[in-house]
Amino acid sequence: MKVLVFGASGATGFNVVTQLIAQNIDVKGVARSTDKFKNIMDNRHLEIIQASILEVDDKKVQQYLADVDAVVTCLGHNLTFKGLFGKPRTLVVAALAKVVNCISQLDTDKTIKLVLMSTTACINKQQNERFHARENFVVTLLRYLLPPHRDNELTLDYLLNKVGTKFKNIEWVAVRPDGLINEPKVTEYTACPSTIRSPIFDSGKVSRINVANFMVNLLINDKLWDKWKYKTPVLYNSEDD
Repeated sequence: MKVLVFGASGATGFNVVTQLIAQNIDVKGVARSTDKFKNIMDNRHLEIIQASILEVDDKKVQQYLADVDAVVTCLGHNLTFKGLFGKPRTLVVAALAKVVNCISQLDTDKTIKLVLMSTTACINKQQNERFHARENFVVTLLRYLLPPHRDNELTLDYLLNKVGTKFKNIEWVAVRPDGLINEPKVTEYTACPSTIRSPIFDSGKVSRINVANFMVNLLINDKLWDKWKYKTPVLYNSEDD
């Protein structure tokens, strides 16, 4: 197996990369900077591509995709003023659309697994999820005041409505972690079909290393993949579910 990871130098993406190579799985990590990988750069299972996905032309992206079996996208906006309010405001959805388009044009019968990191602040309307009135008020404010939130909503909507089951060579899972925290090791966690607590007023917690672990397990465990294929599981650390 070979996996292409976008956002590989991010807090969760880096955990995905390190957990994959620990399983002796070949990884292509796409990141703007290689600094974070200096201690593992010599690992024979790791190839780092220094690039920004939106600045790479489609032919090059297709080359990245040509020999991989799965794609994990952990892209997000930096928590700086420029990252939150500057361009590109639709980084995540534009990158996902680019990847989907490039996969669809590959001359192969191979099915590629696509794992998207989303958030519990994005709901799956196809399974009748709804925000309550107070939650909806806050989310509406976030949608118009914080471009990254709108980007995340557009991304999940794109996956659900524009991709769905329409592409014979793409299967996907959108992983929705609740409040993200840092922990040094993998602990017990729970994957639920939908939120079991308010993401706005009663947010739970899940560690980034656990989110990465779930993503990696999706790719290497066929039964787990079949369980969550075309779905949007929500993750909580076990003590918070």
